[in-house]
Amino acid sequence: MTPRIRSAAAVAAVLVVLVACAGPAATSTNTSAPTASGGVDASGASTASVLPVPVSSELSVGTNRYLFTFVDAKTNTPVGAPDRTATVQFTGPANQAIPPTPGTFIWAIENVSGIYVATVDFPAAGDWVAEYTTAAAGKPPERIKFSFTVLDKKHVIVPGDKAPSVDTPTLASVGEDVSKISSDTNPVKAFYETSVADALAARKPFVLVFATPKFCQSRTCGPTLDKVKTVAAAHPGITFINVEPYKLSDDQGQLQPVLDANNNLQTVPASEAYGLLSEPYVFVVGGDGIVNASFELIFTPDEIDKALAGLT
Repeated sequence: MTPRIRSAAAVAAVLVVLVACAGPAATSTNTSAPTASGGVDASGASTASVLPVPVSSELSVGTNRYLFTFVDAKTNTPVGAPDRTATVQFTGPANQAIPPTPGTFIWAIENVSGIYVATVDFPAAGDWVAEYTTAAAGKPPERIKFSFTVLDKKHVIVPGDKAPSVDTPTLASVGEDVSKISSDTNPVKAFYETSVADALAARKPFVLVFATPKFCQSRTCGPTLDKVKTVAAAHPGITFINVEPYKLSDDQGQLQPVLDANNNLQTVPASEAYGLLSEPYVFVVGGDGIVNASFELIFTPDEIDKALAGLT
């Protein structure tokens, strides 16, 4: 069975009560509720004023782009902010330890809510504990622990893997009518001129974006392609490819989802080939066909710029 994709709508809902967009089901790496190291009250409830929310769909041995945020413990509303500090340290099997790693705050919904990103290298699979330390401006720090599982290998394609060759839809396959293959209301036609298979055959770097502006209805999903458009404009020599991750059909000039018997969105072969458990997802691929970098859900244009630097 294909795992269910969590979209950035899921992240937006993490930031405003986590829910998932329709699509194939995500494998969660979280295994327990958070506990506050500051103690509990007489009823045994946590005394923490905030709770951590891991956002990454899965974590594995090796280098991970670890996404997390915080919500108010009472209202479940997002409290991540540029002036809230955040670090996380980890303890794993056989008391293996990863020292405190700072989280960099990035906006998911500009000036509304956001997440933290940290680069974490896990040396072993198994059960791990994350201890978050966070402080709002002018407030004392709080420490909260959270248990989760690290896999041997992720389902999704990761940096260092060979990019799967897939025949994705192009303008040539739909009579140059971009509305038949893109749900973007302001599409960049260049994003649909080259298939993934053709980009790999050309042996030149390219950026592959899985995003569906129309069928991931949240304020985080729509801007994904806008961020990519900004990067593409700065790198005119690089091929950019947008793939709708779900099966769609043309219904009287309007793209509509092809639902399964349970009224869920269905993934296209490219989503399955890349092992997606979430979307939007961006892959930066080198001319050698190897994935150089990948970005799940929320990212900054600067992250993609850095991944493209020096690629041939």
